[in-house]
Amino acid sequence: MHNDIHWACLPFEQLDLHRLYALMRLRVEVFVVEQNCPYPELDGRDLHPQALHLLGERAGQLVACARLLPPGLGFEGPAIGRVVVAASARGTGLAHLLMAQALAHGQRRWPQQAIFLGAQSHLQGLYAAHGFEVCSAPYLEDGIPHIDMRRNASTSA
Repeated sequence: MHNDIHWACLPFEQLDLHRLYALMRLRVEVFVVEQNCPYPELDGRDLHPQALHLLGERAGQLVACARLLPPGLGFEGPAIGRVVVAASARGTGLAHLLMAQALAHGQRRWPQQAIFLGAQSHLQGLYAAHGFEVCSAPYLEDGIPHIDMRRNASTSA
């Protein structure tokens, strides 16, 4: 169903201006506008030399993205964050494909390490389907309920 998605996983320096604009636009459309949550989207972590940006494009349009961060940049181990699927592509299973891609890239980059994420609480089931388990008490981040989740290196989903 998603054979038409082209995936790229790039460090910040390799994002051309059009991809960078599309990435920032999609994240702001969802996390700031759609979720009505003013927060510091540009947190400086995108620029980290070991950060990776996973982009899923269909017909030249960005429809999904995620950010992979190295250990120590938010969590003790590597982390997946800023996971987002465009509204026009939701309900198609693309979020699961995005997570599978993110995990594959994360495991290649940081083999044998647990991977973390800070999940919006209502998405716990999505991440649990990929082997993540809750590892924190619920907390509010920017007014939205969140939980931290961890996927052990030995987990397969």
